[in-house]
Amino acid sequence: MGDTADRAAFTVAHIDDIPFEEGSSPGTEWKPVRRFFGIDSFGTNLARASEAGDVLTHDHDEVKANHEELFLIVSGHATYRVGGVEVDAPAGTFLHVPDPTVVRGVVAREAGTVMLVVGAESGCAFVPSEWDTRPLPE
Repeated sequence: MGDTADRAAFTVAHIDDIPFEEGSSPGTEWKPVRRFFGIDSFGTNLARASEAGDVLTHDHDEVKANHEELFLIVSGHATYRVGGVEVDAPAGTFLHVPDPTVVRGVVAREAGTVMLVVGAESGCAFVPSEWDTRPLPE
């Protein structure tokens, strides 16, 4: 954490301004939002599908990080897979998974679907996961 005097009062960026890494499916853009903005208090990323059927986030749990997560389908249409249940998720649909042991994943049903995810450990100071500390993509 740096001196707050060195930080801008705010930063504005469009989704396309944020560099991307390849996501869970070839063609899926994984955008490291937390790293781009230098957010220190919570993890947040964005995924954008190129094709219907692209995996926006692979099936996973958060046991190692002990994170709860909040997902939002910003645009398009997806399917949340959570705890063995599939949930239809058109644009505007949130999914909150407070239990780190529950397996969750998200698959796009339409090309161009955009998903935002926010996560952190409940009641604790945020520490980025190891994968979330790599340099930004060029």
